[in-house]
Amino acid sequence: MGLDYGSKTVGVAISDPLGLTAQGIETICRKEENKLRKTLARIEALVQEYQVEEIVLGFPKNMNNTVGDRAEKSLEFKEMLERRTALPVTMWDERLTTVEAERTLIENNVRREDRKKYVDKIAAVFILQGYLDSVYFRQKSDEDMEEV
Repeated sequence: MGLDYGSKTVGVAISDPLGLTAQGIETICRKEENKLRKTLARIEALVQEYQVEEIVLGFPKNMNNTVGDRAEKSLEFKEMLERRTALPVTMWDERLTTVEAERTLIENNVRREDRKKYVDKIAAVFILQGYLDSVYFRQKSDEDMEEV
């Protein structure tokens, strides 16, 4: 499961059973940033429904690679997820994923007022797909090294 954690939304993506592709499934919305009980409960339900084994959480580092306020909040959310789901949570560099998601929506002629509905879910897809690709290529590299 891939998550794009924002101040009032969490974009959610799930991988296929083989762990090759990511699909966006929903955006969880909340009224206030610190009101996370329902958000965590929904994530917990999705973990059960999709039989999730690992969570990949976007880590919004600053462009200069420092950890700012949003990244700190993501680390706190990571701890909550680990306690709530008992699953491993991997932090994944998400710099520019929202920009990439916005660009994808523009290229697909999604109206400006509709983009907000989809951007977090699409960003979660980019986060999860980046992670899945890295796992796949790491496995391929390990296999190639074994052949040498």
